Amino acid sequence: MSVREIYLDPAEAYAPHSLGYPNLQALMEDRYASEISGGLTILRRSLDARGSGARALIRFASSSSIEASKGRGHPFVPQQLGPNAPELHIVGAGPAGIFAALRCLEYGWRPIILERGQAIRERRREVALLSREGHLNPDSNYCFGEGGAGTFSDGKLYTRSTKRGDIDSVLRLLIELGAHPEIAYEAHPHIGTNKLPALIQTARQWIEAAGGCFRFGSRVEELDIDKSGIKALVLQDGQRIPLDYLMLCTGHSARDVYEMLDRCGLSLEPKALAMGVRLEHPQELVNRWRYRLRSETPQHWPVASYSVVEQVGGKGVYSFCMCPGGVMAPCATDPSQVVTNGWSPSRRNNGTANSGWVTEIGLADVPLDKARPAFSLLNFQQSIERRAAEMGGGHQWAPAQRLHDFATPSGTKAKAVDSHSLAACSYRPGITPSLLNALYPVEIQSRLAAGLHQWAKRWPALMTTDAVVAGPESRTSSPIRIPRLDDLLHHPQCANLFPVGEGAGYAGGIMSAILDARRSVDALIQQSTKAGLSTQ
Repeated sequence: MSVREIYLDPAEAYAPHSLGYPNLQALMEDRYASEISGGLTILRRSLDARGSGARALIRFASSSSIEASKGRGHPFVPQQLGPNAPELHIVGAGPAGIFAALRCLEYGWRPIILERGQAIRERRREVALLSREGHLNPDSNYCFGEGGAGTFSDGKLYTRSTKRGDIDSVLRLLIELGAHPEIAYEAHPHIGTNKLPALIQTARQWIEAAGGCFRFGSRVEELDIDKSGIKALVLQDGQRIPLDYLMLCTGHSARDVYEMLDRCGLSLEPKALAMGVRLEHPQELVNRWRYRLRSETPQHWPVASYSVVEQVGGKGVYSFCMCPGGVMAPCATDPSQVVTNGWSPSRRNNGTANSGWVTEIGLADVPLDKARPAFSLLNFQQSIERRAAEMGGGHQWAPAQRLHDFATPSGTKAKAVDSHSLAACSYRPGITPSLLNALYPVEIQSRLAAGLHQWAKRWPALMTTDAVVAGPESRTSSPIRIPRLDDLLHHPQCANLFPVGEGAGYAGGIMSAILDARRSVDALIQQSTKAGLSTQ
């Protein structure tokens, strides 16, 4: 396959409509299709901001050669379900649960998805009420409900998990569900918060049309389990649901799931994670830094993002889930806690950029729970979130501080700031001026601050008075891992329990959760086939 590369001005590559083309594909075909036979397919679009100016790199090849090497069949072909089709009970309707269900249907299995939260229409109302009035429904919020935390994330699809499965087929499936075709070639693909709900609803329609079933408002509270495995689920209303196989696709905010497994005597493991705060800057300031601009960003250029990693005392301190043109969001699942996160719409056209600023936290950084060591990091995480809620004053208001004051070196007194000295912040319901640099223990705060000062050597404008820090950014990944066998992927103590995705500690984002779910379904089906379980 012969591949070509060309450079374009960012406005041409990211806003071809400004030149009269409906999309990049049309521009490329008009300019270059005559130079290659068999049509033209774009393989990759990336932005190179190195050197004195930004430019877009476009990689493309002959469509016929790509089709020959990869194939272009429909990415989802469900089997007809027989009257005695085997069933897989899936707990959690996030990306892992939904794509596990789609994979089941390709094998002729009937997926039954149990979700504690509500469908998207009702969930939208709950999220709006949370942002407007600070009223939090513990079972239906930014984390729980149809689509899971992925629904109201900004839909980043970039992953380093290239060995976990066929990423191209997942991207094609997402496009069929309604994602923009650009995700197939974008270096850092992104769907957008405003686009994700419709995509999730389409996936549910596919699953239900093929014979699958969703049950919203169904929180699993207990497992009926013996030495041979799980016999049934028990819901919050006492209903008992018998089952053969259970796939646990809950997110890392479903902390009661860990408690439930612990009560059942199933082993759990502590897992290191990263915690910190969330930074917000004017987007234009980020653009000028990343693109090395002396004046305003040229018209039609894409908004800039960043990825920063520092080392402080042998520990990583880094940006996390950077959201260009985005907003901060309230992502707690308990009224007594505050959690911040971020998202971006598909156009990334809000005027601010936000990102987590976090550091690695392991068992050595937190008090040990001697009775339940696996819960040590979770206990610490919860304590920080409760303290943030106290600092915020209630109603999901987040404690906030100017970035410069937050980065005050250890051993000096931070400045108390009033609301008039804080820049505007996109976080809703609102922010409370606080000594946020007193939220974490001194050792952790010192790493966060030192990392910021190291970063500021390369970007002096980082410490602008227009920059706000809110927090905590505490749920970057699960603080507990649900163990599973490396090859069979079921829990070592329970052969019909398959822990999957972020909540189990095996994924860190939408794409890695999807890949892990598909791989887990494949492993489950293979084992059931050996056991002689028919699909008819």
